Amino acid sequence: MGSNTKRQQTMAKMSRERALREKRARKQEKKEEKKLAAAAALAAEEAGITLDDAEGDETASDQELEAD
Repeated sequence: MGSNTKRQQTMAKMSRERALREKRARKQEKKEEKKLAAAAALAAEEAGITLDDAEGDETASDQELEAD
């Protein structure tokens, strides 16, 4: 009747599946980064700090350190 042997996957199929897993992983990482950025922006907004102010503060403190 039927054979109990498994058919071996081709290298091309394994390569396609690996590429698809990697693509999905990159997409998930991008989603996580976007989610974290949104959460950081929301937290900064609640604290009353804009992202421009935060960047300006960092450069000002860097300049003060260089002056010393």
